[in-house]
Amino acid sequence: MMKSLLRVLSAGVLLAVCGSVSAQVELRNGHPEVYYVKPGDTLWDISSTFLSNPWQWPELWHGNEEIDNPHLIYPGDVIRLRMVDGRPQIHVERAVRIAPDDDGVVRLSPQARVLPLATAIPAIPLGNIQTFLREGLVLSRDEVAASPYVVGGADRRVIYGQGDTIYARDVATQWENLIQDYGFYRIGERYVDPESNEVLGYEALHIGSGRVSAHDGEMLTLRVQSSREELRAQDRVLPSPERRLQSTFYPSAPETEVGANIIRFFGRLNSVARNDVVVINRGAREGLKEGNVLDVFQRGERVRDQDRNEMIRLPDSKSGTMILFRVFEKVSYGLIIESTGPIFMDDVVKNPSVL
Repeated sequence: MMKSLLRVLSAGVLLAVCGSVSAQVELRNGHPEVYYVKPGDTLWDISSTFLSNPWQWPELWHGNEEIDNPHLIYPGDVIRLRMVDGRPQIHVERAVRIAPDDDGVVRLSPQARVLPLATAIPAIPLGNIQTFLREGLVLSRDEVAASPYVVGGADRRVIYGQGDTIYARDVATQWENLIQDYGFYRIGERYVDPESNEVLGYEALHIGSGRVSAHDGEMLTLRVQSSREELRAQDRVLPSPERRLQSTFYPSAPETEVGANIIRFFGRLNSVARNDVVVINRGAREGLKEGNVLDVFQRGERVRDQDRNEMIRLPDSKSGTMILFRVFEKVSYGLIIESTGPIFMDDVVKNPSVL
């Protein structure tokens, strides 16, 4: 069931910009009248062919009696753009049936289908973010300090892997259930706000899993069940309950004014582009939610005003759009869903523009 849900297309949207202000839908120049859904499409890609602001997609939906849920689109479906009472609307037709009549003429007619949810196209490319959905973790300073940590293992070795027995010290947690699985994490990037210098959290990288086999006071004995990197002293041991993955995203504008910066890349040195994941220095504390859409701007260049002999900054220029898929207390993970140029560290992130 979970695997099926991971590919469900969800098109609900909250059209809100700093106070739930409804915006006029604007069609993209040169948009098609008909679109045929193909494998590999996403809601965002299809929306981009019709709309200047793809996250306004649900404003175009038109009732389809033959479709139980018009927010589920499948390869082979036909999407038609129509004008109803002067407003654009989308009509979805399920894949057609070819049926020759008695006179030999082949006519095409809509046909209702029963399809598994797993075949529906996703709202965004989930393959780019599944690792972060399952394993992404940001801890506070107190959470890091209170978590159990590896202190050693069998045979006096300093590195450990699958099948090894290791020992961890638990000085703060009461371990009541010793048969559930646990994860091994390595503390990585420290997230710092570039303006206030506030420590926003610590990235915890999932590097393996294990199970507690014994508990003697503060000492835990664990059997390493899997590892993607060699385990060593100071790696953290955290409970790994089965996490319900957020797999359907309801694109929306934030309900409050957002002024953020990109503070982290993954696997990139200088810049990122479409389908890359970034971290911004705002989170649930600032009212952000999964599904929020944000625009990215390159900072304007500082130049000298020759007439006044002073340095000024040129206006910021839009370089991309992101959708948030993991929101922690003080930071959020976002997927770059569109880019018109390279996106750099410390670029500005704002509420989405409405043309």
